[in-house]
Amino acid sequence: MSLRLRLTLLYSTFIGGILLIFGAAVYVLVNIILLNQVDTLLAGVAREIFRATTVNSMGELQLVSLPQLDMTANAYVQVWDVNGNLVSASPSIGALTTSLDPIGYSSGKTMYEDSYLNGAHLRVLTVPLMLGERRIGILQVGASLAVVDATQGSLLSIMVVIAVIAVLMAGLGSWVVLGRALSPLEAITETVDQINRADDLSRRIPHQEQAKDEIGDLVVSINQTLERLESLFTSQQRFLADVSHELRTPLTVIKGNVDLMRRIKEADEESLNSIDQEAGRLSRLVGGLLMLAQADSGKLALNFAPVELDLLLTEVFTEMRVLARNKVHVHLNEIDQAVVNGDRDRLKQVLLNLVSNAIQYTPPGGDVFLSLTRLGDQCRLIVRDTGPGIPAEDLPHIFERFYRAEKSRTRAKAGGFGLGLSIAKWIVEHHGGQIKVESKEGQGTTFVIWLKVLR
Repeated sequence: MSLRLRLTLLYSTFIGGILLIFGAAVYVLVNIILLNQVDTLLAGVAREIFRATTVNSMGELQLVSLPQLDMTANAYVQVWDVNGNLVSASPSIGALTTSLDPIGYSSGKTMYEDSYLNGAHLRVLTVPLMLGERRIGILQVGASLAVVDATQGSLLSIMVVIAVIAVLMAGLGSWVVLGRALSPLEAITETVDQINRADDLSRRIPHQEQAKDEIGDLVVSINQTLERLESLFTSQQRFLADVSHELRTPLTVIKGNVDLMRRIKEADEESLNSIDQEAGRLSRLVGGLLMLAQADSGKLALNFAPVELDLLLTEVFTEMRVLARNKVHVHLNEIDQAVVNGDRDRLKQVLLNLVSNAIQYTPPGGDVFLSLTRLGDQCRLIVRDTGPGIPAEDLPHIFERFYRAEKSRTRAKAGGFGLGLSIAKWIVEHHGGQIKVESKEGQGTTFVIWLKVLR
């Protein structure tokens, strides 16, 4: 059963329930009002008869006069003595000699009771006639409820017809309104089916900007999810292409050198060095992928302990200056004492990655500047180079996995795989810090790391 049909049935049932409760209340109220009117009529007739009733000197009913019965033509009156003899009766009763209400007659109490007599539905008031403390007779005044029953029947029929029409109209209206309201869900289903059939993540669900409701929000969320999935899928495709290229190049070099040594039948030192370099590239690629996989699965543990950043930066500066040799000048501009709570090896990995990138992409004779400044309860690490810079269109994506700004930083023989900055960002953020980049083409690149200090 479709959602539209289920909701339509639910709304129709809800409306039907409300109408049922309302109709029952109206029916009961009308019945009470009509019976109260009949009871008032019977009480008025009984008072008139009381005023016209006489007794003899023995205290017994002698004569009962029934005046003004023409004003109550629908009332039936019976007066009984204590011996069960019918003393007087209204002309409208005819030859009836049985009690209008045998139950009320037997009880001997003042009471209103419905009675069925010869197929006629009557409302009967039974009143004992008292002389002091002694009962001298019983008065019964009745009225036909035929009009009341007819009114109730007509009212019930009208309410049933109205209820049926109202439920049908509510169902039809709900079906139409729900069809319009749920139409975006059909578009969602159709779009998702098309995506599944065609594997086309570029499709989007049509959406009207003015639709500010839950379904509109759902459409926006799904479109955002599709956009993110498309971006991730594109990144994965680019990654597979890059990895395939990076794997093919070192494997080709390794295979070529191995074939060469087989032909010359001796281990050539240059070939061995080349094999070693390419094997190192493969090892770094596999290591980066493994680390990202562990980070995604939550299995990459960080061993937190107090770390003296000034000593760590000095260590990185010493190592990187040796790596740069005479190609690039590495400078340590400013360094403050700062202790942070972190994993020393991972923080060193971040710094080594940033500085090695700066050295690699800075032209010969250029400069790389390092600094550590403490500002309040935070410290700022800066790695700045005088390289070619990063294009503005690449800056928003620089920390994405597998992304490399190929236009400004060409693939060197020992180039990276677009994983280092993504790993660095993950490490910094899991230390409660931030890493940012500023760059302009032709003016170099600056990476800034903010970390919270312990003391």
